[in-house]
Amino acid sequence: MTEAAIDRPGDAPAGEKKSVAVSGQWRLIWLRFRRHKLAFWSGVIVIAIYLVAAFSDFLAPTTANHYAAQYTYAPPQRVKLFGQDAQGQRHLFYVNDYVVTVDSIALTRNFEVDESAVIGLGFFVKGEPYRLWGLVPMERRLFGPKEAGQPFYLFGADRLGRDVFSRTVHGTRVSMSIGLIGVAISLALGILLGGISGLLGGWVDEVIQRTIEFLKAIPTIPLWMGLAAAIPLNIQPLIVYFWITVILSLIGWTDIARIVRGRFLALKTEDFVTAARLDGCGQQRIIWRHMVPSFMSHLIASTTLAIPAMILAETALSFLGIGLRPPVVSWGVLLKESQSILAVSNAPWLFLPGLAVIIAVLSLNFLGDGLRDAADPYGR
Repeated sequence: MTEAAIDRPGDAPAGEKKSVAVSGQWRLIWLRFRRHKLAFWSGVIVIAIYLVAAFSDFLAPTTANHYAAQYTYAPPQRVKLFGQDAQGQRHLFYVNDYVVTVDSIALTRNFEVDESAVIGLGFFVKGEPYRLWGLVPMERRLFGPKEAGQPFYLFGADRLGRDVFSRTVHGTRVSMSIGLIGVAISLALGILLGGISGLLGGWVDEVIQRTIEFLKAIPTIPLWMGLAAAIPLNIQPLIVYFWITVILSLIGWTDIARIVRGRFLALKTEDFVTAARLDGCGQQRIIWRHMVPSFMSHLIASTTLAIPAMILAETALSFLGIGLRPPVVSWGVLLKESQSILAVSNAPWLFLPGLAVIIAVLSLNFLGDGLRDAADPYGR
């Protein structure tokens, strides 16, 4: 179906015009969203990122905490095509090994590429045992060195000789899930409090709106720091993850509540709401069964745009050292490794997890913009 067929039904063939005329709300949104190429492909990237998060154990060449002290701050290796190792075996994909020299004055290791040493790469190779989703015992990984124990660092190594690429893949699970869970809590609070504010009005509306204004008036970073400082240092990482999610949710619900309140003020005098009230429906049923579904597309767009803010907030908190802490692996925790002068001067590849943050945030923002435009199928 062409763009003109959707925007100008009168110019479309009779069959297409009839199809658009009788299409439901969600089909109209899909037709408009599908023509937004940037948003569409951003959605594909977002799905791919969440698939990486779901199968990170299988996709990462090593476990998150696997280390090799002899490869401290090893630089990234470039994947090459069609190589032959010392035993005469041919490889479709390979990387070159390192030549390691020790500077006795600076007490540092220097890595140089050894063009003659070929490390063959393969798919579905055996690696360290792990449990997929904590349930299924597995040894196979998507790709990696054919022979266990050989160095393979696509994004280089950190100060402990851990693979930065594998840790970035593992960090996807925490950083992306904290956005989903945080936005889910914020969405529930925003719909509930925003709906009550817009539906009841009066002193209830005043109290909720003044609370929102108070929260939005507090500087974000000091508020995060104050709330994060209340988390004890000796509790388990999983509990820290839970509290960081709660902290971000308690701050992030205000924008969604404002959107919901505005929509409720516009809808509460509509005929279908009045009919539901006269039919004896309670406030909760009116909110969740009648009013919320009427602007669900707008909520989806707002939610998609709120997830990047959650991801950036977690990254900022962890980077400042007041969010998630090792052994939890997230993009913010990985970026904290790049704070030292040594990393900036000798190991710039430690900034590569920031590239994952940029890709995820831009993709989610483009997807949210496309959903927001598609939420009004009859608009221009």
